[in-house]
Amino acid sequence: MLSDWRPTCSVEHLRLRAQVLADIRKFFAERSVLEVETPLLSHGIGTDPQLEFFTTEYSLAPQKQTLFLQTSPEFAMKRLLAAGSGSIYQIAKAFRNGESGRFHNPEFTMLEWYHVGFKLPELMDECADLIARVFDHRKPLMKTERFSYQAIFQRYTGLNPLEFSYRQYCAYVLDNQLPEAVSICGSDHAIWLDFIFSHKVQPHLGRNALCMVYGFPVCQSSLARINEHDPLITDRVELFIDGVELGNGYFELTDAKEQSERFDKELDIRRQRNLPASVKDERLIAALQAGLPECSGMAIGLDRLLMLLSDSASIEDVLGFPVDRA
Repeated sequence: MLSDWRPTCSVEHLRLRAQVLADIRKFFAERSVLEVETPLLSHGIGTDPQLEFFTTEYSLAPQKQTLFLQTSPEFAMKRLLAAGSGSIYQIAKAFRNGESGRFHNPEFTMLEWYHVGFKLPELMDECADLIARVFDHRKPLMKTERFSYQAIFQRYTGLNPLEFSYRQYCAYVLDNQLPEAVSICGSDHAIWLDFIFSHKVQPHLGRNALCMVYGFPVCQSSLARINEHDPLITDRVELFIDGVELGNGYFELTDAKEQSERFDKELDIRRQRNLPASVKDERLIAALQAGLPECSGMAIGLDRLLMLLSDSASIEDVLGFPVDRA
């Protein structure tokens, strides 16, 4: 008889998940943020070269279509915003291929919300309020920390993340016993920053506290707006607690032309690296053309949040059935 029919998490952690979800729903209800649902299967998908995705075949004779399991509900939620939904949030499943480990399961739960009228500072305040609410009476945190990306990167590496120097970056990783970075990162500034940040900066962030890092270099703009005062950075923020990346948010780009050009650039990179072909979400572009309201949005990995709340060593400790038992 198979023994792996049982869940990997305890009943206590199932209860914790239910309580946290209830707290989150109450938090947004108090702020008149509407809960929504969007499709898990879609015709388009993100183009980010760092993301891998799942596909499936939809058969309705005589036609067949390739559909994608969403890596995030972001695009569909922005279509709702452009259609006049007002501020919205969603607790949804998301899927990312090629990710498995202590902090990764290919299928995971994401909290994502968009607050109309908020710029990045207001979004950061709301993130601090939400995290404080969820951790209150469970695992109290120290005072929230806020650092610019440039300041925190320079503090722990001595490198300027806004000016790419291949020679200096190579010297740094060789001095720090990370020689594999040279072949992994090549001449791509964004990948260099990801690699060095994750190895040498991130582990120091948010010791028993929420740490917000904002103002990412423009080469890591994704769907964020370029800062109006400094064209070298974007209005993007990431959240960390105890060195764990918890969330990623933006003052959202509303320019359809610029967004389409960013997608095309990422598609070119995917082709150059022989990555699986992606499909640009033209419905998102059409929604941006129709008019996305000024808003900021944040995505938080709820399974990682539960890991931190329960002092769990692995994501499997807070999931009923991780991929190996699905």
